[in-house]
Amino acid sequence: MAAPVLEVSHLTKKYPKLTALEDVSVSIDAGEIFALLGPNGAGKTTLIGAICGLVRKTSGSIKLLGVDLDHDAITPRRDVGLVPQEINFDPFFSVRESLDLQLGYFGRPPDRARVDELLEALSLTSKADQPTRALSGGMKRRLLIAKALVHRPKLVFLDEPTAGVDPTARRNFWRIIRRLSSEGTTIFVTTHYMDEAEYCHRVG
Repeated sequence: MAAPVLEVSHLTKKYPKLTALEDVSVSIDAGEIFALLGPNGAGKTTLIGAICGLVRKTSGSIKLLGVDLDHDAITPRRDVGLVPQEINFDPFFSVRESLDLQLGYFGRPPDRARVDELLEALSLTSKADQPTRALSGGMKRRLLIAKALVHRPKLVFLDEPTAGVDPTARRNFWRIIRRLSSEGTTIFVTTHYMDEAEYCHRVG
């Protein structure tokens, strides 16, 4: 039996005046779409941040793609994609340049076909050569999704990825996610939309 793609055990994160995570455990298998629900402030983003290296945990263990992050924090994260809640790209690059740079950040060679595929799937082809600062809010969200997927990660974290995205783009997005899952990509998504949770294999 294959090891889980993600295995979080008894994870705790404490700040001086706040416990953001307390004794959290979760295990996710390859190809699974896992939805994490919870109100604002419940710690969903903190959990993702601890797994992706943006938050330093207080205690507990995280195994990513079979590797304990306490022993190797870099190698397994090369196969992880993240769609954060906040828009966080350089506004002076074009849409296509942003995706080309993202490939380079993960040590991947240029891949015009992959970039074109994502631009088409996320309805960004007509904006490919425009600077990202010229995009609408919904288009910027779609670009973040493309950036998370362009290097073909084995595990993708989607932190409320469709917030502010129009219904057509949401449907197209979930069509991509289901296809990725069928190809073996593992998806971890946080959402407040119950109809989106119904697309997932498991809900926590």
